[in-house]
Amino acid sequence: MVKKTTLLIPVIISSVIIGVLGIMFIPSDIKNGNFGFPLATIKIDKKIMKVELANSNIDRQRWLMFRDEKLKPDSGLLLVYDKPDLYSMWLINIKYPLDLLWFDQMGNLVYTVKNAQPCYNILDPSTCTYKNTTPAKFILATSPGFIQQNNITNKSKIEIL
Repeated sequence: MVKKTTLLIPVIISSVIIGVLGIMFIPSDIKNGNFGFPLATIKIDKKIMKVELANSNIDRQRWLMFRDEKLKPDSGLLLVYDKPDLYSMWLINIKYPLDLLWFDQMGNLVYTVKNAQPCYNILDPSTCTYKNTTPAKFILATSPGFIQQNNITNKSKIEIL
């Protein structure tokens, strides 16, 4: 009978090697800050701002991962989905806190998380996974403090200009 440790040790070593290689070979355009997201202009209540737009599966999956620079106070990343649903945000490989805002297909704010903390322990994703409770079609990631500084309330609306 094979001992669990005999089987587990090679799996752990392989996982560490694959992880290190993955970090070493991050595409150079991502390392250099050229993330390639198209820009869009949005309006939240009366505030107009430029945001990066992630509207494909690939863009939504990579979104803010591996970025060293924080989002500017007047910018953000808007994730656009094909249909309203419950979408969770796992802040893995994110290097700073975010304010997260979920909007339904009509642009109404349905859920927010202030100062969402990134993952510091990937073995416990419950501490860095955030999920809306009402179906949403858009998620806006902004710098921490954005919700409070811009007086965002449950009556706030988003419009893509």
